[in-house]
Amino acid sequence: MTTKTVHLDNKNQIEAFLRKNVFLNIYSLGDLDDFFRPSTNWYALTNTTGIKAMILVYTAGSLYCLHALTEGENIHYMEELLQSLIPIFPERFYAHLSLGLEGTLGKHYTLKSHGKHYKMALTKESALSRIDTSEVIALSMSDLNEIVSLFQAAYPENWFDPRLLDTNQYYGVRVSGKLVSLAGVHVYSRRYRVAALGNITTHPEYRDKGYGTAVTARVCKSLLRETDHVGLNVNVDNTSAIRCYEKLGFEAVDSYGEYEVEKILS
Repeated sequence: MTTKTVHLDNKNQIEAFLRKNVFLNIYSLGDLDDFFRPSTNWYALTNTTGIKAMILVYTAGSLYCLHALTEGENIHYMEELLQSLIPIFPERFYAHLSLGLEGTLGKHYTLKSHGKHYKMALTKESALSRIDTSEVIALSMSDLNEIVSLFQAAYPENWFDPRLLDTNQYYGVRVSGKLVSLAGVHVYSRRYRVAALGNITTHPEYRDKGYGTAVTARVCKSLLRETDHVGLNVNVDNTSAIRCYEKLGFEAVDSYGEYEVEKILS
């Protein structure tokens, strides 16, 4: 059956495809929101029966991020879509790839692995009620300087867009007036009722005291008032974080790889 690659701009069409597997596509669904939409480009492989694979290229920041995620039985469609888009991809970008797709890009690019990651989904919401969040406080744009300082000390490699503080989905813990732990979101959409946790960190001097669990639980409780699906990405080697998320009611539902990608010069 003949296939073709198309550039998509119909949000309803994109959403309908992504909702076939919400937790696999939770970042992409959130990026459909008007807050993120101007920084997105969407491509699909189609045939007479409809869309078979979809890729998001997120263009905010200095390094574009490509999301090429699919369920295993459809991986050959994603391979075909990736191959067809090679001519328009930039020379350098970051990529989230379903396992097995790295070989398709590897024919044209060098790939520096940032590890295998889990897609985790909040599936046991009742677990949150067991977490004491009484010391957790809401954070806002007025706390920006402290937040940036905490990231510099505890999580310098993270991605943080200060505009996300306006979602009112960032929470922290202070000890003797000092911000020592915080959690928030990478993606949040009330319209599409999805959120992806992110920017979760605790100062090295204050770890193993339950602060990270508390702030993350508080964010989840807040998100569940306005969304239906809460997910996150985590490196499979980050066992302490995974244990924390499992305690909060998350479970791994899929896996993928993250890579820095750079074109091979001929």
